[in-house]
Amino acid sequence: MRLRTYFIALISGLATANAPLHAQSIKITPGVSPAQGAPSADSAQKEEDIAETIEGKRAQTDELYFEALKAKLHADEKQQEALLKQYIAKRPEVAAAHYELANIYTDQKKSELALASIKKAMSLDAGNKWYKEAYAQVLVGLGKYVDAANVYVELTEMEKRDEEYPVRAAEYFERAGKNQDAIKYLDIALVRNIDDEDLLAHKMQLYLNMNDVPKAAAVVQQMIDSDPRNGKYYKLMGELYDNNNQPEKAATIYESALKKLPNDPAVQLGLAGHYLRKGDTARYKSYVKQAITNTGMETELQLELLKAYIQTMPDETTALAEALPLIAKLAEQGPADAQILEYYGEALEGSNLTDSAIVMYKRSLALKPSNFSVWARLLGNYQEKKYADSLIKTSERAIKLFPSQSITHFYNGIGYLNKGNFPSAIKAINRAIDLQPETDKEVLAQMYSTLADVYYNNKQYPQSDETFEKALGLDPNNATVLNNYAYYLSERGVRLDDAEKMSKKSLDLRPNEVNFLDTYAWIWYKKGDYEKAKTFIMKALTVVKDGSATLWDHLGDILYKQNDKQGAIDAWKKAKEKGSDDKNLDKKISEGKLYE
Repeated sequence: MRLRTYFIALISGLATANAPLHAQSIKITPGVSPAQGAPSADSAQKEEDIAETIEGKRAQTDELYFEALKAKLHADEKQQEALLKQYIAKRPEVAAAHYELANIYTDQKKSELALASIKKAMSLDAGNKWYKEAYAQVLVGLGKYVDAANVYVELTEMEKRDEEYPVRAAEYFERAGKNQDAIKYLDIALVRNIDDEDLLAHKMQLYLNMNDVPKAAAVVQQMIDSDPRNGKYYKLMGELYDNNNQPEKAATIYESALKKLPNDPAVQLGLAGHYLRKGDTARYKSYVKQAITNTGMETELQLELLKAYIQTMPDETTALAEALPLIAKLAEQGPADAQILEYYGEALEGSNLTDSAIVMYKRSLALKPSNFSVWARLLGNYQEKKYADSLIKTSERAIKLFPSQSITHFYNGIGYLNKGNFPSAIKAINRAIDLQPETDKEVLAQMYSTLADVYYNNKQYPQSDETFEKALGLDPNNATVLNNYAYYLSERGVRLDDAEKMSKKSLDLRPNEVNFLDTYAWIWYKKGDYEKAKTFIMKALTVVKDGSATLWDHLGDILYKQNDKQGAIDAWKKAKEKGSDDKNLDKKISEGKLYE
């Protein structure tokens, strides 16, 4: 609006300034009266020359104004200010120039200078509503809310049909704590815009600010009367009474609403809140679930309500148990709604129902293939080795759609790693690293760590160590990177002191992490301290009930080194039961001998 105002003010301002020159129809020559006839030719020529000179000077100063306009269009406020000051020095009678200078001072938060400039503009053009608006905003910046409100009162009288001016007057009266005056001008606005919901809601709040609940309720009743089939107005009335310790009146409202609108989602939601306040959990859950699955509610509102409901649950397990049947119902109601299917996938993923989550993500992408976040979630669910082929295929589809997204290339590398195709994995992960912003150090460190894993599996040990060092350079306190690097060094039997320090640091960061305890134990095993190795393996076995195949296999090796052959065989048998992939395990069990 300000730029448009600029042109209007420019045209009107310049026209007003030039008017006196063109308005003179009779020229008086000293010593010659009008009755004596026309002035001499020389005298007339002199006056014409003077007029041309004045006109020329004005044209030069007007050029300053247009240069100021160009500076404004180029957002060069400093140049604009300088040009306007030059112009005002030559043409102080142009109101528009003072107005524009006031706007600059307002932007610069120089309120007193802005006030002086806008007052000058108004003194030159008292009836200009744009100047009055600017004046009011300067007053607001100075915290003079009553004065600002009164300016809008004046504008309300000037513009009999404008509904915005009384609203502004009400706003600033309210800021000044004059609620009754604010209500007066809201009523004027309501006359100009009958039954406007926002204005009525504002009026209701003003009465509540004054602790006048009956009048606030009367305003809500006006809303209900204007649209008796709108459930949210009954909800608003019920909440008004509930929030002001009148639950009996709230109950009466809801009973009436249920008879008229038994399936309205807003009424159901209002009842849920009403019973929650009363501590009636069963009825609260009943009504909130009805509202969530009500087909009359928009999808986004359904999901927002569902998320809010889940947040009231005491723990994640309960939340998922409550969420799954509700989101399943929503998916049944909206099988072609990509957003609902995405959220259903998230709920299934959170419940470790990976295969079902994958199905939902695929259905969501079939409806909206441009949703990158769903592609990322789908790829994340394919990380297990059994999904290697699917991960490679799906990531390649995602790369075609989102070639500059680093995560798609990274997951492609994970797929090739799980397939044992290390050269392709290295190529894909390096591409992901090239695309990943350097500012996101944590993600970049994880990518380097995974690349180091690939190099290790491909027996490129120097490259593996170098890449782990890059990862730690980016994120020196990444416990997973510290653990993995330490474990690979221990497996090779090199730099065991460095490995021990890194493993210890990872445990300091994340105590009782089973894999970290196993690494620490294995480092002591490699260093020949079998008692320490046993201590940390046993600690790991107490953390995880029944242990893992790797833990039992490692315990067997440690016990064998301690000359407890029967204990070793028993541990190796446990490892086999757990599905160990140790190629020498059967020989170790059958021969009672350690093979490394």
